[in-house]
Amino acid sequence: MHNRKSCISIQHVYKKFGKHEVLKDINLEIEEGEIFGLLGPSGAGKSTLVKELAGLDVPTSGENYIFDEKMPTLKLMQRIGYMAQADALYEELSANENLHFFASLYGLKGKKKKERIKKVMQLVDLSDHLNKLVSNYSGGMKRRLSLAIALLHEPEMLILDEPTVGIDPVLRKSIWDAFYDLNKKGTTIIVTTHVMDEAEKCDRLGLMRDGTLIAVGTPEALRKETNSESIEQAFLVYGGATS
Repeated sequence: MHNRKSCISIQHVYKKFGKHEVLKDINLEIEEGEIFGLLGPSGAGKSTLVKELAGLDVPTSGENYIFDEKMPTLKLMQRIGYMAQADALYEELSANENLHFFASLYGLKGKKKKERIKKVMQLVDLSDHLNKLVSNYSGGMKRRLSLAIALLHEPEMLILDEPTVGIDPVLRKSIWDAFYDLNKKGTTIIVTTHVMDEAEKCDRLGLMRDGTLIAVGTPEALRKETNSESIEQAFLVYGGATS
C-alpha cells in the first residue's frame, strides 16, 4: 500500500509492578508520519507504555525501539517531545522561565530560543500569560503550557499522554488543528486518549484493555470489522463486552 518506515517497534513488552502486570506482551509497529492513538480506559496501561517510549521507564521484559535505537537512550531525547499526564512544571516560576529552562535543556539558544517560545505560546493561546507564575495558572492552562514545552524543539516525534484533558472544546479543536499541521510537516504523533471523538481523528488506533493490545487498525477498519457505528461500540466488541 505504502512503504513508510517503522519508527517505533515494540517487541514483546511486559511491565510488572510487584505482582501486578501492567503491560502484557505488547507488540506494535508505528510508522513514520502517522498519528497513532492509544485508546482505552484508565488503568489499561497506556501511560506506562508511552512513558517507556519516551525513555522514562523500562519494560520488565521485551524491547522498545525508536528510530532503530533501543530505548531508553539519551541521544534520542532531542528528537522526541513528551507530554506527561501530570504536568511537569515549576510552579514557583513564570511560564516564560519554565519555557527558557526547558528550551535550554533541549539545546535552543539566543534568537532561535526566543522565536520558538513566542511561536509555541501563540499555538496554545497563552501569549498574554507569558509572565504569569505557573502557580496562578488554571489546570487547563497548565496542560497547554506542557504542550507548548513539548513542542519547543520541533521534535520529529511527539508522545502525548491525554494532551487535551481539562481543555475546553473550542481550544481542543485548535490544538488538534495544530497537531494536523505538525503531522503534515512530517511529525509522528502518538497520543493516548479515552475520548472517542479524539480517537476518530487518528490515522490508526491501538485499543488497550487490562494491559493488552486488543486490536489495531484504522478507525474505519475497526468499525467495519465489528459492524459498529462508533469506535466506542467497536471497543466493546473487541473487549468481549458484547457478542
